[in-house]
Amino acid sequence: MIRLLSVLTGLLMSVALYAGTIIVKTPAELKTAADKAQPGDVIILKNGEWKDTRLTLKCEGTEKQPITFKAETAGKVRLTGNSWLKIGGSYIIVDGWLFENGFAGSNPVIDFRANKNTVANNCRVTNTVINDFNNPRRMDENYWISFSGKNNRLDHCSFRDKKNMGVLLAVILDDDRSRENHHSIDHNHFGRRPPLGSNSGEIIRVGVSQHCQFNSNTQITDNYFEYCDGETEIVSIKSGGNVVRGNVFKESQGSVVLRHGDNNTVTDNLFLGNGKPGTGGVRVINKGQWVVNNYFYQCRGVDFRSPLSVMNGIPNSPAHRYVQVTDAVIANNTFIDCTPASFCEGSDAERTLPPDNVWLVNNIFYNNTDSLIYRAFDATNGFNFAGNTVNKNVKQEVDNGFAKTPFNGKSYALYALPLPAMNQMATLSDSLQQVASQRLGHPLSEQVGFRDGGLIQQLRKNIATCGAPWIKINATGKQPAAITVNCRTADDVYKALEKNRPVIIKLTGKQYDLTRPFVIGSYARFTAGANQFVNITTPAGQRSAFEIAGNGHLVLQQIRLDGAGVKATHFIASNHEGSAQHYNLEIRNSAVRNLSDANGCTSIFYAYKSMLADSFVVRNSVFSNNQCRGFIMDEEKDDKGYYNAEKITISQNIFEKQRGILLQVYRGGNDESTLGPQLTFSRNSITDCKAPDNAPLFVFTGVQITDIFANQFTNANPSATLISYKDIVRARHRFAQNNLTGSGELQKNGFVTETNNTINSH
Repeated sequence: MIRLLSVLTGLLMSVALYAGTIIVKTPAELKTAADKAQPGDVIILKNGEWKDTRLTLKCEGTEKQPITFKAETAGKVRLTGNSWLKIGGSYIIVDGWLFENGFAGSNPVIDFRANKNTVANNCRVTNTVINDFNNPRRMDENYWISFSGKNNRLDHCSFRDKKNMGVLLAVILDDDRSRENHHSIDHNHFGRRPPLGSNSGEIIRVGVSQHCQFNSNTQITDNYFEYCDGETEIVSIKSGGNVVRGNVFKESQGSVVLRHGDNNTVTDNLFLGNGKPGTGGVRVINKGQWVVNNYFYQCRGVDFRSPLSVMNGIPNSPAHRYVQVTDAVIANNTFIDCTPASFCEGSDAERTLPPDNVWLVNNIFYNNTDSLIYRAFDATNGFNFAGNTVNKNVKQEVDNGFAKTPFNGKSYALYALPLPAMNQMATLSDSLQQVASQRLGHPLSEQVGFRDGGLIQQLRKNIATCGAPWIKINATGKQPAAITVNCRTADDVYKALEKNRPVIIKLTGKQYDLTRPFVIGSYARFTAGANQFVNITTPAGQRSAFEIAGNGHLVLQQIRLDGAGVKATHFIASNHEGSAQHYNLEIRNSAVRNLSDANGCTSIFYAYKSMLADSFVVRNSVFSNNQCRGFIMDEEKDDKGYYNAEKITISQNIFEKQRGILLQVYRGGNDESTLGPQLTFSRNSITDCKAPDNAPLFVFTGVQITDIFANQFTNANPSATLISYKDIVRARHRFAQNNLTGSGELQKNGFVTETNNTINSH
């Protein structure tokens, strides 16, 4: 009897334990389970592919008995195709899902709002991954995560490779249901986001300019941001009362930007630029912002991306523009081998109000790399400089409040804390310390700089706990090795490309008669015999001979191509549909000749609108007798800061008898959120090249950085403009060490610096 009672008790306990567990295999079953879900239920999604799954979960759990929607095995429930998830209700947990090989259209991939009337409160998404889940077209905008409601949490999730337009994670404050929300965004891994080539490439945005006067009180803590290069703002704060604490930013080309809203706090973070160009720190705008106890290592951004940038404001500014910086506290930070801080940044005819009542105290600026610690673009009498320490070998004559002192040791490796041999600290007022205790939970340290080596080590350890533990989202993954295929005819080439895998194509024939473009959707290297020209022919009306699609990487290497038979509009072109996937082009140790506009071929390369090249490289090649334009990237005429290539390198080439604009790059508008395009044109020989109708031979519109150096220009666009520079926003152009003989002049602006050029007449 006792044994029978024990068995019955065990069975009853088992039934009770699993009574709320429901296994679902299809979206329809999941919807039914969600509609009937009761507090404490656990709905298990069976492993497998859930294609074109559009889900709305509306149910009500409780704090002690949430409703959980969990993958049978984390990462094995794969949402693909046109899929998205909406959450509405209370105390809902989503655990272990994977979004890949798909897109969400105009919807967020995960939305903490079921519909206009039902937001999520006290809900959680955890242990979940969104990987390269982009809309097919780059300009089709959406978020990956959209927060509405209050007290929601996103934790231990991983995100990588957002490439289409739109913020990765947006916190929405459009009504009282979502303000003062106290959301938590913690322990996530925000992996690579390549440059977007436009605005809206942020990782996190909290609020928008229309709602910037409301408090959000969102907590962004203990996350790992790695290679987040989408645009100049990694985290864009556009509301009040937010905290950015305990995060690690590794080699990310941007900053935490306190763009709108007041009384935000950035504390206890590591900014590890590791010498990467464009890596920033914190940009300060508006009232009552605090930047305290952060560690900046080799952050090499300039201007808006400086490791510390304190902006000028606009008189009587509306809240959505540039409110003057006032009542800011910047204390106990350490900057090691960083580019100079920028005070009164953005000073111009509109932004005329320097910061006021800014406490910049007890910081360390240790620099063995630069001659300057800071740059000031307007009056700094609104700054209270005190107790800041600078190493002695910095050449700049610094203001009072910066003391040059010896340090313990001569150089400092990563994570080492440089400490001054003499402490010249500022004593802080009781009123300031009282505010500090309220905002930080402790007073400000009256020691100089970031001193907590234990915190550094803890944050380094935290990196391993960020993101979904079942996936290493930061690993790029190895592509299969390229196979080598000998191709005697165009049909052979089509067959080699159709598998869309890495391939090396050796052209063993003498002539290739194309009936359609060679479409490049993966890595494809074309090569041929060193001393033989290969003839390419195409029918009239074809867009191009070579078309680079999304994820395409075209390499022409050690190949000589004759285009006399090319009647396609362009010799090489990007895909015209505006793919979200990026591409690359390389031409190395090659030759291209005899392309002609008279035959219908208008350019050597043409970038169609809305698609972005990560890199465009032309080296050690010869371009001769091409009676057409050269490299044309000018379709982005919306004047919103869009452009077609992030990095352009054209070096050590020969251009002879070019008849058409040789290089044209366009980035229009006054947007200041991007680093590119970046152009290097160096050590080239340009001989007897002319553009028609007195057009410039080179046209650069809004290109952010150009470096034109050590080139030989001979009879290059004589009696006309050689290079036309056109800029609205600040740019950096160097024209140096060039030799010009019988060539045109520069049409330049105030951003062009000329040094050591030689100008000869015929």
